[in-house]
Amino acid sequence: MKKKKQGYNYSAYLYIAPILIGIAVFYVYAFFQNIWLSFNDVGIFGNRKFIGFGNYRTLFHDILFWRALKNTAFYAILGVPSIVILAIGLAWMLNQKIPAQGFFRTAIFIPAITLPAAIGLLWRWLFNSSYGLINHILGWFGIQPIFWLSDIHWVRWSILIVLIWASMSYMVIILLSGLQRIPSVYYDAAQVDGANTRQIFFRVTLPLLTPTIFFVTVISMIGTFQIFDLIFLIIRPDSAAYQYANSLVTFFFQQAFALDLRGYGAAISVVSLILIFAVTAIQFRVQKRWVNYD
Repeated sequence: MKKKKQGYNYSAYLYIAPILIGIAVFYVYAFFQNIWLSFNDVGIFGNRKFIGFGNYRTLFHDILFWRALKNTAFYAILGVPSIVILAIGLAWMLNQKIPAQGFFRTAIFIPAITLPAAIGLLWRWLFNSSYGLINHILGWFGIQPIFWLSDIHWVRWSILIVLIWASMSYMVIILLSGLQRIPSVYYDAAQVDGANTRQIFFRVTLPLLTPTIFFVTVISMIGTFQIFDLIFLIIRPDSAAYQYANSLVTFFFQQAFALDLRGYGAAISVVSLILIFAVTAIQFRVQKRWVNYD
């Protein structure tokens, strides 16, 4: 029996070996290799020269890096609260007994399953300054056309709008599942005590939904720090406004692959990792004050 049990153990390791090997090669090894590359000057043909913290010193004196960091902070500070608040409101409404509830639940999930390329083409057309639908609607109210994707004052707001629209639907589904897990006994007790709809929402629903809200906030923040495809697909890289919408990830792509500065790009990715880890750690630290797990 002991030998048979050991055979089962070996078989289990054999079954998970492909996944473990993939994780070890494409995640663990790549992670440490990227850190090592950040301390090297890597040529186009892979030639390496150790330069210590040279890439990091250059990075912290690069005005384009600070602009990309500022843009990323803009998306995170304004985007994440907007995504969470709007998602809570939509999830709460979709959890009510409304006509065509199934249709609205399906429709709200469409942006989550739409290809990023399709989202980029759609919003490039909507934001077009000459024949875009948004400027056409604004023209009904006598507002002059806005150069959404080429004006340095509007380009970040354009990306922020698309980010909220594209990210919110997935968060609505998560929050909707959290709402459905709240036992109905709490609502029954609140109604017996004479609580109205507003009091039930703020005193019962929100406190019991805080674990799900915390989860949505964390993954929204991480996703916002990693924003790339929306910027890359909506704004042309040769546009003057591109650097004013640049995020840390698009800045990394531009330096590492467009300019072949692999070591410099690795340093950018390491700094991005540290920032994401720091922000996530702060969120986990603060969540003890407002998340209710009872």
